[in-house]
Amino acid sequence: MGAVLARELERSGDEVVFLSRKPEDGRSVGWDGRTVGAWADVLDGADVLINLAGRSVNCRYDAKRRREIKDSRLASTRVLGEALARVPRPPAIWLQASTATIYTHRHDAGNDERTGVLGGEEPDLPDTWRFSVDVARSWERAALEARVPGTRQVLMRSAMVMSPDRGGIFDTLLGLVRRGLGGKSGDGRQYVSWIHHEDFVRAVRWLIEHDGIEGPVNLSAPAPLPNSDFMRALRQAWGMRLGLPANRLMLEAGALGMRTETELVLKSRRVVPGRLVEEGFSFRHPEWPEAARELCGAWRANRAAASRTPDDRANATQGA
Repeated sequence: MGAVLARELERSGDEVVFLSRKPEDGRSVGWDGRTVGAWADVLDGADVLINLAGRSVNCRYDAKRRREIKDSRLASTRVLGEALARVPRPPAIWLQASTATIYTHRHDAGNDERTGVLGGEEPDLPDTWRFSVDVARSWERAALEARVPGTRQVLMRSAMVMSPDRGGIFDTLLGLVRRGLGGKSGDGRQYVSWIHHEDFVRAVRWLIEHDGIEGPVNLSAPAPLPNSDFMRALRQAWGMRLGLPANRLMLEAGALGMRTETELVLKSRRVVPGRLVEEGFSFRHPEWPEAARELCGAWRANRAAASRTPDDRANATQGA
């Protein structure tokens, strides 16, 4: 998400400064994500703070990784709040990452910000699912505990951001389709909430520009759909007629081999962008079949460009 967002902001002429544990260029400032230091100076006079920090959840949830997932989010969020309280001219807006996983597992209705049901209390909830909800709720609570009266705060409950970039969730799902494995997961009834990367970036800009918006905001396309329909549309967009389905046992075995958790595909995330729609935000890619076709085309174009030799690129530039 951070790479996609920074790329588009910079294309529009915005200056983006990264807080990074491993600064590599002039755009990065070093920090440890735990203590206020010289890095806090970049917040003084900045227009906006966007916090996306946190260890990847694409892993097995053993005790060590659970600590890393939770601590990395809470510590970085708390120290940003401390830094904002100290600088003379804090940003006018703090966009704080959260996740659509915060909502309950459900099929019957969509979860919006006002009537949606937060998860964690469902009977017979798998332990890994309960952990993910706890992380999400603790993450938001850490941000809300910050004392930054001059800064508007938005909690971005983001669905899966679909972009054609290598290594992203779309790249992973398309890889399954390309290998003939893109059938339904489990019973296929669980809802998939998603957002096209263009709409994600546009929504971030929109939140920055609309001063009346604060608190939780769902960043998701308005039409979540069951996993079976989601994967069928992706197969059709790629031109693959069939996809091998995976039952729960197969998914557990695959997740173990890939060092990840089945929650990422089995939990029903039926999330709708109530506040964005109510306030007039317009989606360019509201429906998954169209978005999947556009993303498949962009994925192909990216891979074709990456496979060109330097001479090919030079010739293309001269021809243009």
